Amino acid sequence: MLKDAALLQLRLTSAALAEDLTLKDASPYNVQWRGSQPVFIDIGSFERARSGDPWTGYRQFCMLYLYPLLLEAHRGVAFQPWLRGSVDGIAPRDFRRLFARRDSLRPGMLRHVFLHASLERRHADKGSDVRRELEAAGFDKRLVESNVMQMSRLVTKLRPRAHDSEWQDYGSTCSYNDRETLAKEEFVRRAVGDRQRSLVWDLGCNDGRYSRIASERSELTVAVDFDRAVVDALYRSLRDEDNRSILPLVLDLADPSPGIGWRNRERMTFLERGRPDLALCLALVHHLSIGRNIPLRELVDWLRSLDCEVVVEFPARTDPMVQRLLGAKRADAHPDYDGETFDSLLRARFEILDLVELPSETRTLYFARPR
Repeated sequence: MLKDAALLQLRLTSAALAEDLTLKDASPYNVQWRGSQPVFIDIGSFERARSGDPWTGYRQFCMLYLYPLLLEAHRGVAFQPWLRGSVDGIAPRDFRRLFARRDSLRPGMLRHVFLHASLERRHADKGSDVRRELEAAGFDKRLVESNVMQMSRLVTKLRPRAHDSEWQDYGSTCSYNDRETLAKEEFVRRAVGDRQRSLVWDLGCNDGRYSRIASERSELTVAVDFDRAVVDALYRSLRDEDNRSILPLVLDLADPSPGIGWRNRERMTFLERGRPDLALCLALVHHLSIGRNIPLRELVDWLRSLDCEVVVEFPARTDPMVQRLLGAKRADAHPDYDGETFDSLLRARFEILDLVELPSETRTLYFARPR
């Protein structure tokens, strides 16, 4: 998604230059999404190009687009924590320190990382002198166009380094058989029903199987998962279908996106960006409760705070995945994790509209609305 947003930014910059315009900004925050379709929203970024001006948004493009993509491509390191840690992205001097001198031989690294960091350090105090030097050197629009074209070729060729993903093959390795999968799909379809909803969240979406069911009766379904490989695979499939009703996002529900920037208000928290009418929480509770040590009571309280209908799956302690998670814990860990406790907590806060025990008899599905 970041790569596609970067390529959209570059195409617009190239088109603007053809009309003697430029884009003074180059921020991913200027690109929003209709499902899998990137949409540029900051019309105020366009301004008249002036002779002698470099590509105004170049530094910002590097810090917020190019460097995160290079980090993923050459180091296999997730860029999301870096970007949420700094609203302005990764500074050239900091990014340069992540690479050895031999890395300068990689495409684009010498020019956009090593020389960029060196020139920024050298001209840090010169300010307007840099513009006069560029004008005197005959810097013109053709050089900017060439820079944008070269950047487009570089970004197009970048590929994420393959990394281990525990959940990318979950559909084929999970403990469900075809019968259970069918029962689960039918339950979700009943819960979704015929009522049109504005916003549905699929929390822990994996391959998006249930997001697609929800999207049949929703203006927008936001599908989130903490595994970036899973979300990337889902996005690619949605993009190939030109699906504009499902928005995939990388998100750790135990550590969700915070408010960042000035007064923590430039970029809102995940919970502030829109409240759902329905939340799907399938194959999720045990990962948060056992895997991330969130007490069941706290988890159910959080679900109630969403103030929406919920579809929740609860795997019993005897479930193979729960046993796997508990296997890494002390024998007395998570004494509150059991079906009766969860059922009691949920019923105290929600009205149960539908309930099904899957054929394995180790997982129960609930459809509930807030009391």
